[in-house]
Amino acid sequence: MRATYLADHGLSAPIRTEITKETLLCTPGGRLHPGAVGWSRHPQHRCNLSGRFGRKKRWDYWCIMGPKFLLSATVAHVDYLSLGGIYLLEYTSGRFAAQALSRPFSNASVLSDSVGGTQRFESKPLDLHFEAVGESVRIRARSTNLAGRPFQADLTVYRPRNHETLNVVIPWDDRTFQFTSKQHALPTEGAMRWGDERLDFGREDSWGVLDFGRGIWPYSTSWNWAAFSGRSGGDVVGINMGAKWTDGTGANENGIFLNGRMHKLFEDVAFEYDTGDFMKPWRMRSCETDALNLEFTPFYDRHDAANLGILRTEVHQCFGHYAGMLRVDGREIAVREVPGWAEEHFARW
Repeated sequence: MRATYLADHGLSAPIRTEITKETLLCTPGGRLHPGAVGWSRHPQHRCNLSGRFGRKKRWDYWCIMGPKFLLSATVAHVDYLSLGGIYLLEYTSGRFAAQALSRPFSNASVLSDSVGGTQRFESKPLDLHFEAVGESVRIRARSTNLAGRPFQADLTVYRPRNHETLNVVIPWDDRTFQFTSKQHALPTEGAMRWGDERLDFGREDSWGVLDFGRGIWPYSTSWNWAAFSGRSGGDVVGINMGAKWTDGTGANENGIFLNGRMHKLFEDVAFEYDTGDFMKPWRMRSCETDALNLEFTPFYDRHDAANLGILRTEVHQCFGHYAGMLRVDGREIAVREVPGWAEEHFARW
């Protein structure tokens, strides 16, 4: 089925088409628009999903990593569920707190068709708002009870107009496909209040990462996702790496970010890790060239599993530090102790 899409549309693997103008993701009948298949340096797609009840998936996932702690916030809608969630992790102590809510057949989650819109999840225990304001995004979160204490966050993520991002369509076939926008190394500042405690993100050493996803998915899927953002020497570097879910499609979500420029990797990335012990070091390497060779050493495994009947998920999302080498623009970029994550995720949804 996956190879047929490439053959039927005269495409070869890897798909190298760069999209430089606005386009619709879907045809009027809800199938994948052939002109939408490719990648871009800036978001160009309007994700006009329709039909296929139960298969449409929409989410905005933000992770803000500072030098001592991180905050993640998600707004999602999977046709039959509105979802909102946050989690907070302090690195050295391993202190972790999370809250996740699901609202069956509700409009608690509202998500836009395009990157740069405003997303929200509204309920009495938990409110989340991601509001685009000029060249920034304001992230506001409010919980009445995050691990026994009230919580509020008000953060600003700076997204300069010329900052390049990784945007790609993954074509499983004409009826199942995904648009993803991965945005890395975005300077972030703001404050969180958790009970009587205040935690601050500073613009010079805190980085926001966005995973914007809109698509029509198969029922059962597995994937790896790995990323980091931060400073290494005099450079601001980031990376996005994926595996499993894109196999055989001719497309991938691999790219290197260097000082605001995105360098697309058309080759696959090999993940090597121990499924019996996710806290052991992981290895990631580019399969065809020496573009990347990285080791990831976890300090925390966020293991989460849910079984709601038709919806079942399990994730090991490990946070830790990256070290190794990137080769881009004729340069060798040494990566030393840059914080990030790597995950294995299964979803039946």
